[in-house]
Amino acid sequence: MKTLTKTLCALTLSAVALGAPAVAQERVFVGIATGGTGGTYYPLGGMLAQLISNTAELEGKRISATAETGNASVANAGLLAQGEIETAFIAADILDAAYRGANQFEGNAAENIRALGSLYPETVQLVARAGANVTSFADMAGKSVSSGSPGSGQWQLLGDLLEAHGMTREDVSEDYSSFAQSADKLRDGNLDASLITAGIPTASITELANGHDITVVPLSGDEIAALQEVQPYYASVTLPAGTYRGIDADVETLAVRAIWATHADLDDDLAYAMVKALYENTDTLAQVHVMGGQISLETALESVSVPLHPGAERFYREMGLID
Repeated sequence: MKTLTKTLCALTLSAVALGAPAVAQERVFVGIATGGTGGTYYPLGGMLAQLISNTAELEGKRISATAETGNASVANAGLLAQGEIETAFIAADILDAAYRGANQFEGNAAENIRALGSLYPETVQLVARAGANVTSFADMAGKSVSSGSPGSGQWQLLGDLLEAHGMTREDVSEDYSSFAQSADKLRDGNLDASLITAGIPTASITELANGHDITVVPLSGDEIAALQEVQPYYASVTLPAGTYRGIDADVETLAVRAIWATHADLDDDLAYAMVKALYENTDTLAQVHVMGGQISLETALESVSVPLHPGAERFYREMGLID
């Protein structure tokens, strides 16, 4: 890998549930670009990698998949565009923009990107420390907020939210920390809020909330409805009460689906084998990761707006999802 250091995920799945092959075979190595360790992409990617390694069937060969830490959706789209990794997790809106050459990708359309399948809804969480006195997005004026690295999906979302509320980036003090770094700064009182889009519960928020009082700010109302007109990938969802310590009431917010993507040059049989391994073993993934329970064959094509990889398409035709 040119830009990522391969890391074998230390998360362990049940050998009984996954049944590791015993016979040595020629290996095909596959990477899954995920995100930082404080989000959902990395732990779920590690479990998916082990699931594929232990259950995917490719005639005469064994697939060895690994999860790669990274900078999430925008960076992952770039890796696929350059063919620097085999597969990646990417938010549906970012995947669409990358393929069309829109927003952050203007003039750099990644027309070789292909979809393998839809995974789970990522919940937009505007987390504020209790002492920041932020109860609505309008209260963000004059406050410090982390949006991730410039050009990232989080960074784009903050800009969209600010515009929808009649504000600009100059109205806030913007920080570019990762999820885990943001949690540390909130804990130390060096940051008022952080925008975190991930599967729930998100590890970095759980750890923060267990030791410090936080607020998850609602994202709803007329301004959000206007944003959804521009960004139809954002659906209104509810963060359930009790998701984190101290969050005692439901919070209305947004969500966007995570998509498992690849590039056009990935071998068709390999793509077929991996997609089949995932969607025929979602019950196993649900047993070992809370967001695994949100992945299903029934929603495998939801929010997929870019072309399917031929190997994935073959599987969905066999399953009767497409004609």
